[in-house]
Amino acid sequence: MHFDLTDLRLFLHVIEAGSITAGAARSGLALASASARVQGMEAQAGIALLERGRRGVEPTPAGRALLHHARLVTGQVERMRGELGEYARGLKGHVRLLANTAAATVHLPEILAAFLVANPNVDVDLDERPSPEVARAVAEERAEIGIAAGHADLSGLEVMPFRTDRLVLVVPPGHALAGRDGIAFAEALGSEFVGLSGDSALGGHLAGHAARVGGRMRTRVRVRGLDAACRMIALGAGVAVVPEAAARQWDERGSLVAVALEDPWAERRLVVAVKRLAALPSHARRLADHLVAAGSGKALLPAE
Repeated sequence: MHFDLTDLRLFLHVIEAGSITAGAARSGLALASASARVQGMEAQAGIALLERGRRGVEPTPAGRALLHHARLVTGQVERMRGELGEYARGLKGHVRLLANTAAATVHLPEILAAFLVANPNVDVDLDERPSPEVARAVAEERAEIGIAAGHADLSGLEVMPFRTDRLVLVVPPGHALAGRDGIAFAEALGSEFVGLSGDSALGGHLAGHAARVGGRMRTRVRVRGLDAACRMIALGAGVAVVPEAAARQWDERGSLVAVALEDPWAERRLVVAVKRLAALPSHARRLADHLVAAGSGKALLPAE
């Protein structure tokens, strides 16, 4: 039985994405090529590795066994690349980084760009996920590094401070709530919302809190990205809940009014989480150290 690294990485991406199509895209392969590779792996194994359904794919028992070994092999390859990369220029390391909406869209762009410029031999795969999923993925070693809110189950992980993130209700000037100093999320549910797309980590987080207080968000439109949401609120399309830092970054002309959410969950401690820092490949450790340093406002780390 012979599976190459492309096969193993493809299989990991297919399971993580829940579909062969999305797994092929993450692997940089055409769908036909990815399907042929998966079928070839199953032919070599002599057993089905995936259960195919209308909602995507899941690993069979044999597929879960392969998944375990694929993670071990690809993890070892990354450690090898990290060690050899100290000596051989041009040998690239790869890090999978998961982050919640606030970190991925507000805090990380400048921080991550600085790291990439300083470390040309490291590639980073950044995915936005809800904080509980970020924590699970790091615990299961499906990602080397995660940035999550402290409310997630971080047991068994090494956790380092990143930043404090506060969620606020943004409304246009002149809105009935614009004069309020603070508001409970349950009361805000009486307004019409501009929401984030269904795969947004923050959108799912807010929907969960709405359900917990016995309500639901009356969403007029769903948009992709905090920038689009802020722009629509400024034009009077409704209200939205966004990270306070996102509202400040976008609103340079006083087009938005931020109203504090009084709920305890609105203020979140963002952390950098890893399974075990000492076990990470050197390039992944550099990124984790860089995130912690930059998140605290310290000088960014030097190039490799």
